Amino acid sequence: EQMSRAESLNILSQIVLYLAFGCMIIVAYRNAVSLTQLLLAAYVFATRVKPSSASLDLWHRYADLALPISVIAPAFNEELSIVESVKALLALEYPEHEVIVVNDGSSDKTLATLITNFDMVKTNRQQIAALQTTELFGAYKSKTHPNLWVIDKENGRKADAANAGIGFARTPLVCVIDADSIIEPDGLLRAAEPFMLDDGKMVAVGGAIRIANGCEIRGGSLRKIGLSKNWLPRFQVVEYLRAFLTARVANAHSNTLLLISGAFGVFRRSTLVEMGGYRHDTVGEDLELVVRMHRHMREKKEDYRIDFVPEIVCWTEAPAEWGGLKNQRARWQQGALETLIKHWRMVGNPRYGRIGLFAMPQVVIEDILGPPAELIGYLVVPLAILLGLLDPIAAVAYFCMTVLFGTGLSLGTLILEEIQLRRTPSAADLARIGAAAFIENFGYRQANLVFRFIGIKRHFKKETAWSPVPRVGFGAA
Repeated sequence: EQMSRAESLNILSQIVLYLAFGCMIIVAYRNAVSLTQLLLAAYVFATRVKPSSASLDLWHRYADLALPISVIAPAFNEELSIVESVKALLALEYPEHEVIVVNDGSSDKTLATLITNFDMVKTNRQQIAALQTTELFGAYKSKTHPNLWVIDKENGRKADAANAGIGFARTPLVCVIDADSIIEPDGLLRAAEPFMLDDGKMVAVGGAIRIANGCEIRGGSLRKIGLSKNWLPRFQVVEYLRAFLTARVANAHSNTLLLISGAFGVFRRSTLVEMGGYRHDTVGEDLELVVRMHRHMREKKEDYRIDFVPEIVCWTEAPAEWGGLKNQRARWQQGALETLIKHWRMVGNPRYGRIGLFAMPQVVIEDILGPPAELIGYLVVPLAILLGLLDPIAAVAYFCMTVLFGTGLSLGTLILEEIQLRRTPSAADLARIGAAAFIENFGYRQANLVFRFIGIKRHFKKETAWSPVPRVGFGAA
């Protein structure tokens, strides 16, 4: 019996030791990838021709060349911010664009607010491609803004609403955004530029998403950039900077960009229609669309390009409470799993080039192995110390190095932002964001891992209900 206990303890010790080292290796690998992306992004910024910072220069250069574009804004229960959002879309500096707001069966006063504030009347405008699966109730046109349309339909979630808008669009390009987002005035011109300079290969362009919490927004436009007094949005500012100024820039440069945020993306309409639009059976429609776009173009053996322009800035309200953040991050994790399962044949498949050999395996590490490894590491490393399997000093040193390394990556991204975009208004705000980059390692990062586990659980339990993210409106945010 004593031998049996000794053998059991030995087996347990080996399992704990292997788990501890395995988790540490995966975390170190993810940090190495992040460092590589930061260095590649820095190289891109240092060697590229810096785009014009003046909207007037863009207008003079492209006013006669810009392709007409339809801005599609799916809206569900957005009465708090819909008027300001639509005003901002109408005020975009672009030679020829229309705004199509799709009311996706809102249960609040979203539709009534739009009709009242923009003097909408019913029209008989018809779709040229029926991509949605739910019933359409009617189309409205503004009497005061001839380029504003509202489509009223049965609720079918964002993907279905976006498909309905794509079906009503009659322009070569479509821009799909969140209705609670505000694009900077020159955003459409910057997004359309790659299509105008390209020889027809460009099929999609993404832009940077920034946090509007703490900013002053009036009349549908950003009047003053600020930083929220709440630490939760500040942590998200750090995350968004890392995601959009390092990962997306690096991935676009290496032609491995797999995600264009659902908050803002410009697409060639013919490609979307050819693909059948967004899928309705996933909660991560933005990731799935771009992955399927890669698959579609490579299986057709057509040359194509998907790009990212960091100067395109779209401001959106971030969750200000833990409950909303949990629902958002769990949904992102669930969507990533759904996409990987739907397109598992692409993983490691040379038929799909660098997407199959590098980009898709990276998603597996980031979204399948990474979160469990990091969270398990927080449990098994202390256990390994208690069992005498790891030197406590070495384990603490590793944790400190990981924290310092992660903080350094965030600060490196912040330096890139300050040099290239300068969207942070003051040195004090830079310091606050830097502090958030350090403090996020002690609680926020771990909470996100738990939220991602909730997403994994929801996926395997086949929960498809849309978990809401409460909004307070741009003014309160």
